[in-house]
Amino acid sequence: MAVATAPTAPAQTFEIRRFDAPVGAEIIGLDISKPINADDFARIHRAHLDHHVLVFRDQQVAPADHVAFSRRFGPLEIHVLHQFQLPGQPEILIVSNIKEKGEPIGLGDAGVYWHSDISYKDKPSLGSLLHAQELPSEGGDTLFADQHLAWEALDPALQQRILGLKAEHSYLAKYEELRSKNPWRPKLSQAQIDQVAPAIQPVVRTHPETGRKALFVSEHFTTRIVGLPQDESEALLAELFAHSVKPEFVYRHQWAPHDLVFWDNRSLMHLAAGTPDALRRKLYRTTIQGDTPF
Repeated sequence: MAVATAPTAPAQTFEIRRFDAPVGAEIIGLDISKPINADDFARIHRAHLDHHVLVFRDQQVAPADHVAFSRRFGPLEIHVLHQFQLPGQPEILIVSNIKEKGEPIGLGDAGVYWHSDISYKDKPSLGSLLHAQELPSEGGDTLFADQHLAWEALDPALQQRILGLKAEHSYLAKYEELRSKNPWRPKLSQAQIDQVAPAIQPVVRTHPETGRKALFVSEHFTTRIVGLPQDESEALLAELFAHSVKPEFVYRHQWAPHDLVFWDNRSLMHLAAGTPDALRRKLYRTTIQGDTPF
């Protein structure tokens, strides 16, 4: 049974260990299927703001527990690809390369380009939680790039140039390109296309809880800088894309069984490093609704 909201529950004993990396920390000893009191939850929330990506180790929990824990942070998104919802748990998107009876059970090419989840909506995602179900013996890593560090490392003149700019983000930007490579990626219905009209976002966003600035453009969803000629827009975006994922900003996550990884889409971009076709990989993802970037 999913139990996430219990402000006065007994304390759990857990440790937060920062990674030897530009970003990220692991939480050891917490069981998200058990009640989490207000003090423990505040500690988790603070760690998420401080480290941007948290790895909750050894979460042998049911999908309902995953959903209930995610809801502690806000309302959940239902992904536009309803074909890959977990039956009975529509808040969960199945991320998987597995095929059963010749049909994919989940989204197999999720994250092949750097991106921040749901940046193509007026209110992009606050964060996402990805829970390992079945892992390959090799490959399958996920990379996270800290966009606060990326912003802070920019030349001050370039910071001033982009500070007031806005950019268009579109879910459809690379959709047909992905379909051409992966024919099993579903063709979108008109109703699905209507759900993902392009959104205009600041090129530099301010984190609503910490006040820190971060770059907010991605090679997957950002199509143009508003108000710039096409060639100038393309050149500036190419420069920002290349800068934003420099190795000194990146943590590479090598998955362990039952890892639950929770990242802040307001602070990070992420990328799936890829899995060999012959090896099975399956994860469950929830996505928390966010607010309007500024």
